[in-house]
Amino acid sequence: MTNKRKKSFFNLPVCHSRRSRLLRDGKRRANQGGNPGGNLGSPLKDCGDDIAFSCKTDFKSRGSESQCHLSQFQLAMKEFKKSPKALICLYILVVLYAAAIFADVLAPYHYNNEDRQHSYAPPTKIHCIDKGQLHFPFVYAQTFSFDEFHKRVYQEDTTQKYSLRIFFKGDRYKFLGLISTDIHLFGVEAPGKLYLFGADSRGRDVFSRLLYGARISLSIGIIGVLISFILGLLVGGIAGYYGGVVDNILMRGCEMFMMVPGFYLMLALRSAVPENFSSLQVYFAVVVILSFIGWAGLARIIRGMSISLREREYVLAAKAMGLSDFAIITRHILPHTLSYSIVAIMLSIPGYILGEAALSLIGLGIQDPLASWGNMLTDAMNIAHIQFHPWILLPGLFIFITVISFNIVGDVLRDCFDPLMKGVEE
Repeated sequence: MTNKRKKSFFNLPVCHSRRSRLLRDGKRRANQGGNPGGNLGSPLKDCGDDIAFSCKTDFKSRGSESQCHLSQFQLAMKEFKKSPKALICLYILVVLYAAAIFADVLAPYHYNNEDRQHSYAPPTKIHCIDKGQLHFPFVYAQTFSFDEFHKRVYQEDTTQKYSLRIFFKGDRYKFLGLISTDIHLFGVEAPGKLYLFGADSRGRDVFSRLLYGARISLSIGIIGVLISFILGLLVGGIAGYYGGVVDNILMRGCEMFMMVPGFYLMLALRSAVPENFSSLQVYFAVVVILSFIGWAGLARIIRGMSISLREREYVLAAKAMGLSDFAIITRHILPHTLSYSIVAIMLSIPGYILGEAALSLIGLGIQDPLASWGNMLTDAMNIAHIQFHPWILLPGLFIFITVISFNIVGDVLRDCFDPLMKGVEE
């Protein structure tokens, strides 16, 4: 009832006053011998039109009024969906991460399945026509010979044909680390070989290693940035909330981390890791090393935001209610920094991916035979190999696509969350 009264109060007074004025004019003209009915017909109709117009205006404005009930995050997501380039990059990232999760099923071979007889074998051609007739996709066997420069030259042996099989049995693995199986999405029966993206120096399928390597390179970016941002949020929130001596001590520590160049700090921390670590231990060591590099810059920004947030009314009310300092920081201060944190996370993940690639490229990161996009590029450090086997650069292409996609998504999110940027564009 209250809402209806408010709407009638705001929409109808002008029309009521105009109607009363018109009625007075009609009575005066009637006393003067005029025709009040004729004079009142059109004005009352105009008044009815004004009421209808105000109702239409109120009805049309309901859509914009409903947007007032959306949160800042929901409004930002609506703006984000209007950017085609951001959506395309987001879909690319979703496909890459889905391929990394289901790499065991999608990859025809295990990442360590090697055949030295097919060293640097070129990408396998898939055929559908044999002797002028249409067939189910198949591949020919590959043979090689040496030219005058002792370089392998591969040819197709058309006398040996291997059909492409769907859900065929290959190398055994544990699906999602739980279920032991040997079913792969596609492949060819032995001794046939299917190298979609060619083979590396040890005859391992580059396509399969790219899928397995995506697990390492992409997960390091996500896990590393989460650890870094949890540390940065807590340190920045505590420094900004307490201020004084606590703020000085924490910020001086952040500045000590920031004054050392990131790549050299990464090398120094990696040198402290024992050489006898297993592949899994090296993986977690790289994650921790990368996490220690990026948290200081975030902590300083969150500290500045916390200084302004600690003076808000809801924070003072929480203090008056007797909430602990930790509860105030985690429940009432840090949640209001999430809009910036989401954007910063998206823009920071490429740095972690490139950091892992740099460490693995120089032999200090993930070690062979475990696959990562970084250590797969070690074969590309020889110019001659790139010239004769250009498919070994494919890991670099995937790193480039991933980094560009994260940067574009982060830039669009920053524009959506920043009201000043919206005001400039409007």
